Amino acid sequence: MDAQLSKRPAGLASFRAKFILVVGGAVLFDLLVSGGLALWNVQRLSRDATLEVGQGLEAASQEYIRTYADSTAAQVSLLLRQVHSDVGTLAGVLQAQIDDPERNSDVGAAIARTSPGSVSLSYDQKGKWSQNAPGSVSVVSVWGYLLGQDHRPRPAVESDIQASAVLDLIAPSLMQHGASKLQMYYIGSKARPIFRTAPYTDQAQTFDRLYPGHNEADFWDFFFPGLYESWQGWAKDMKTRPVADDITQTAPYTDAITGKLIVSFFHPLWTADRKDVAGTAGADITLDQLAQIVENVKVAQSGFGFLAMSDGNVVAINGTGEKTLGLRSASDAGGAGAGALTGLQRSLKGSSQPAIAKLALDREQGIQHLLLQQDGNEVPYIVIVKKLPATNLWVSGPVRQEAMLLGVVVPEREIEASLYAAQAKISEATNRIVLYQILAILMSLLIVTIAVFAASKRITGGISALAGAAKRIQAKDYSVRVAITSKDEVGAAGEAFNRMAQEISYHTENLEQLVEERTAQIADAKEEISMLNSQLQRENRRLGTELAVAERIQLMVLPLHQELEDFQALEIAAYMRPAEEVGGDYYDVLKSGSRLKIGIGDVTGHGLESGVLMLMVQSVARALQEAGNTDAVKFLTNLNSALFKNIVRTKIDKHLTLAFLDYDGKEMILSGQHEEVVVVRANGEVERIDTMDLGIPIGLEADISAFIKTREIAFETGDLILLHTDGVTEAANDAGELFGIERLCREALRLKGQDAEKVVSGIVAALMRFVGSQKIYDDITLLAVRHR
Repeated sequence: MDAQLSKRPAGLASFRAKFILVVGGAVLFDLLVSGGLALWNVQRLSRDATLEVGQGLEAASQEYIRTYADSTAAQVSLLLRQVHSDVGTLAGVLQAQIDDPERNSDVGAAIARTSPGSVSLSYDQKGKWSQNAPGSVSVVSVWGYLLGQDHRPRPAVESDIQASAVLDLIAPSLMQHGASKLQMYYIGSKARPIFRTAPYTDQAQTFDRLYPGHNEADFWDFFFPGLYESWQGWAKDMKTRPVADDITQTAPYTDAITGKLIVSFFHPLWTADRKDVAGTAGADITLDQLAQIVENVKVAQSGFGFLAMSDGNVVAINGTGEKTLGLRSASDAGGAGAGALTGLQRSLKGSSQPAIAKLALDREQGIQHLLLQQDGNEVPYIVIVKKLPATNLWVSGPVRQEAMLLGVVVPEREIEASLYAAQAKISEATNRIVLYQILAILMSLLIVTIAVFAASKRITGGISALAGAAKRIQAKDYSVRVAITSKDEVGAAGEAFNRMAQEISYHTENLEQLVEERTAQIADAKEEISMLNSQLQRENRRLGTELAVAERIQLMVLPLHQELEDFQALEIAAYMRPAEEVGGDYYDVLKSGSRLKIGIGDVTGHGLESGVLMLMVQSVARALQEAGNTDAVKFLTNLNSALFKNIVRTKIDKHLTLAFLDYDGKEMILSGQHEEVVVVRANGEVERIDTMDLGIPIGLEADISAFIKTREIAFETGDLILLHTDGVTEAANDAGELFGIERLCREALRLKGQDAEKVVSGIVAALMRFVGSQKIYDDITLLAVRHR
């Protein structure tokens, strides 16, 4: 026991260690699962929030860009509409003068009187044109082909000079109010294209310097080829106007006087009958005014805007935008005609950025995402292009419809900076929450660990005390007691242990007395057992004596050897071996005069009762034989009747098979039911006679006469008859194989030439060899009858 205790697990295998591992493990698993779920939920919430914020900010950013583009387009449109309004006002005044020639003449005369400088012209010998002197509100230039021989304007031209002086009254006011304009002017009809411009500039001098030959050419054809003809077409059919508006604007070009990029807005003047063109009212605005609106576009940090013609020629963009879009700027100067105006060639289609060169300009496509090359890298940009209201445009030749394009370009990284900032904040908050969650889990683990250790000490303390006390009990210290104050199952176990220890102590202290009591009880029991053994021995001796007597009686009634040899015609030999002291087999040879009766039978079972029944058969058979009963059927019937009555009286639950051979020196008669009778003829033939139809077992019925039959057996000299009980054929060897009737016949045939005694001894020897060391469980009886 001590050795077993010493092998008991300690350390991690102890109950407390297991308790800590199990409880701590369960709590740890719960904390990890709940903490993991919390962290997973936080991460998922962060992802969802980032996605929602990202989608919201992206939508807001795109809406912001659209709104910005719309507002910028509105500003450009407003500027253009203001210029249109101012030009329209000027054109209205001039058109009213044309429509009322008398008033026109009066106004011109009045202005000539009050402001002679505006109508008094001087001929320039070098330029061969006439122009009023500086100091006037406006400058009016009259080209050489409009002058007479005296270098004075022709009368009709003079009239136009005075009439156009009304510009001095209107232009200053229009220049100061409304949209900022570079200059406003009047140009006469193709027949008298005088050019009056406010404010005053060295107009003709500048033309001479920049546009040589203009003084000899038709003004309209030289500077604006095709424009005048387009207006003449409108006069015939207003429906031919590309846009239902008289205002016609030019593409940006370099102003000859100021040197600035300007856009001119013309409002054609009609003759009083509206069938022809009478000139035009006009105004110029610098491209800076449009560019200022566009270049002021600032989305995020480096977002910019651009204004382009419908063919992609960018007319307004800042330097950053020009570089970003990969535009190539070029100004071409030409001679007469369209080339007389210096245009701006900076087309999107010629951009070094493939995405910009492929940008669709014929329709609005909303927000577009493009990749632009910057320092060898592809940088994502957001581009939105918006069409401005259509207008009549003259570039060269006929007037056509034009819808300028306003574009806004913003780097995605800047427009989505707020998104990135929001994502960073969310990520920072998520990381902070995760960190707090991890700290909370670690703190919980620490608290749980301390709690588990404290609880384990309290819970397992009682069990440890019980274990220690048990060891002391094992060491025969029966005075040990445990002090467990808890009121739970451990406390109950402690109380039970104390009671058990008390009882053990009591029984140990009274052990000697108990041993004496138990010793006395054992002695009494031994004496009683001795008496019973003596009684049993006496009973066994008595039974042995009785069995010996029965065996002796059974052997005594068997035929004597000399009786078997007392037949001249027959050799008879027999062998019987009971399985126990008293067997149940029966055989007998009864002689009465010349008649011989050989009987063989087998009582069911063996032992004393079987032996007694065998003795009854022998006695009754002897009595019937002595009484001269020679009828085989009657013999068996009487024998059965006598035995049946004895069996009923003695209440022996047994019966037997029984057959007889009756021989009178001539015939051999077989009667009764028993094992097969083997007849070995002298010529070596073997005959097996079944007795099942010759009777029934003896002792089953009171009268068996109806069942008894006889059979005559031919029995000649040299023939051998074998009678046996089933102890012969059912004897088994070590392998469980039976000796069998076939082997019996072969042995009989093998010994057929020998006398009956050798036949019996030979068969018995073969049987014993076959059985070997195997126990014999049934009585063995064998008879051989040979005809001499």
